[in-house]
Amino acid sequence: MGTSTRWKGPNGDRWSSAGRRLARWREDSRNADQRLEEIAADHLSALHETLRADRSAFGLYDTACAAGERLAGALGSLAAEGAESEDALVARLVSEVGGDGGTLADAAVRRGMAAAVRDVRDMHPEMDDAMNGGGAGGGFAWDILCDLYQVFFADMVGEFLKAVVAEHVNLAVPVLIASDPEGRIADWVAEKVVDLAPNPCEESAEATDLAQAVDTAQSVVGAAQDPSTALPKIAKSLVPQAVGKILGLITEETTGEEGAAA
Repeated sequence: MGTSTRWKGPNGDRWSSAGRRLARWREDSRNADQRLEEIAADHLSALHETLRADRSAFGLYDTACAAGERLAGALGSLAAEGAESEDALVARLVSEVGGDGGTLADAAVRRGMAAAVRDVRDMHPEMDDAMNGGGAGGGFAWDILCDLYQVFFADMVGEFLKAVVAEHVNLAVPVLIASDPEGRIADWVAEKVVDLAPNPCEESAEATDLAQAVDTAQSVVGAAQDPSTALPKIAKSLVPQAVGKILGLITEETTGEEGAAA
């Protein structure tokens, strides 16, 4: 983990099938957008199948969990301090959350974090107030930070698959480079999986008892009136669920089976 090695790419019939479909895709062909979405779905399915067979594949699960915990730990200070600019926020979070590892998973985390900041700023134009000193206390509102947490996991998966597709495009079908299929696939994947990741603010609101959400009953109940204390703990407790869902390790079927077994 964390060392720079040449990545040989994913193996398996599902990956090969997705790659072949991509090689045949042309932007000016009939139903090009629909076909590209199908290719994106193929790559996402291939990733999910690979990780279900081997959770350690690509180091993605462990890397995503560690990054999610680091992001959860940064939420409280972001609520208090905000950031001077989008560039400053990206630089801080890419450093704090992404670390300096050299694997494809590490790179996906860093790029996913940067993409999440941009996406959430599009969702919340009021972020500019906090970055210009106009927000209450100069920090980011919790609805913004909870969205940032949720979107990060989706963008990380999108960026991982973007790298997979880009490798194939550059080496096998360079004619597609001008069409940027990898960027469009990443966007589709992120939009597809974002709702799978839990939102800490929503989980806090829906929980009948905050202690159920974080497994640290005394500390959280004591700080129930302080979101800057409670919500980062909730976010951290939700990381395994968020990563498991966006990587296809936790599905409605598996949840149902677990519930039946219980």
